Amino acid sequence: MQGFLHRRIAPWIRRLVTILPSLLVISLGLDPTRTLVISQVVLSFGLPFAVIPLIMFTRRRDIMGELVNKPITTFMASVAAMLIISLNLFLIYQLALGG
Repeated sequence: MQGFLHRRIAPWIRRLVTILPSLLVISLGLDPTRTLVISQVVLSFGLPFAVIPLIMFTRRRDIMGELVNKPITTFMASVAAMLIISLNLFLIYQLALGG
């Protein structure tokens, strides 16, 4: 995304943003395994925001040139994106009902 948006983030800021949460977990004495699982669940909610534009960009010949996705690849990627979204919605549904 950095090259596509033409914005640059300094390496020290990227490192700080990635190291601070782990230091916080360590300093609070939280269970690392449970924290890792929770972080992956939270990250799964951001996945559609990366996957959907990726599918849209890779199917466009004006952006990808000769490396454009074939229709079957776009279809399969769309199915995978819909599965991810469906599972996230199911998780929200389960959490809302306390299940």
